[in-house]
Amino acid sequence: MAASDGGGGSLVAPAVDKGQMVHEVFATIARQYDRMNSLLSFGRDKGWRQRAVDILAPGAADTVLDVCCGTAMLSLEVAKRLGPQGKVIGIDFSPEMLAVGERNLRANPLGSRVELVPGDALELPFPDDSFDSAVSAFALRNLTDVVAAMAEMRRVVRPGGRIVILELAKPSATVFQRIYYFYFYHLVPLIGRVAVGRSLPYSWLPESVRIFPSQAEVQAMLSMAGLVNTSYQDLTLGTAAIYWGTKPERPRGLMEAGGDSPQAARSNTTS
Repeated sequence: MAASDGGGGSLVAPAVDKGQMVHEVFATIARQYDRMNSLLSFGRDKGWRQRAVDILAPGAADTVLDVCCGTAMLSLEVAKRLGPQGKVIGIDFSPEMLAVGERNLRANPLGSRVELVPGDALELPFPDDSFDSAVSAFALRNLTDVVAAMAEMRRVVRPGGRIVILELAKPSATVFQRIYYFYFYHLVPLIGRVAVGRSLPYSWLPESVRIFPSQAEVQAMLSMAGLVNTSYQDLTLGTAAIYWGTKPERPRGLMEAGGDSPQAARSNTTS
């Protein structure tokens, strides 16, 4: 599973240190990534991805961008909802994760509907308005500038297109928080050490959740990135959350100029 700490810290982490560390983490865990996601989430990760795609609601012929696609599990979930004319483009910065993703595509009958490319979420190599919608899963915590990544997703999605983001989150219930953080800080690194031979990758996991903004803050960041009709939904007692927003339609007077008119309309739903 792929920034304020909720107490007023910076929303942008030091780019060089964090970027290099995240590269090393994913290079280390790529081959075990899917198995460990399922193990550490007690099998809930598949249902979380399905719910994210439910909210995305892609059309049969849509072209969808999966940002920080990793091993392409979310890309394949989107591909299930597409027809033969639909396409998913997955982009990721980690060659090791993309290599596992390519193997996953070859093993899946819907793999031909997905194309994986290398690239940076902060500088997406696509023209404006290229995609009908965009998704991302377990990635924002690992980026050096969350709002910039959201703004890039907004840029490449057509006006009226939806952006959906699945991410680990902070449980709100105090009693459950204690259990959750004990598991994350003490058991997850131990499990990671046994599974991959190193504790660092799975020591980073709970730390990345701790310093990540709260659900309400992430929703506000979607608006900062220029999205409207933003909302979020807690999953599994708040251990994960899905966030979404829409790229504004261009006002009639700006159609030819190509300008957008972001609005600060926000709503919130939880379950």
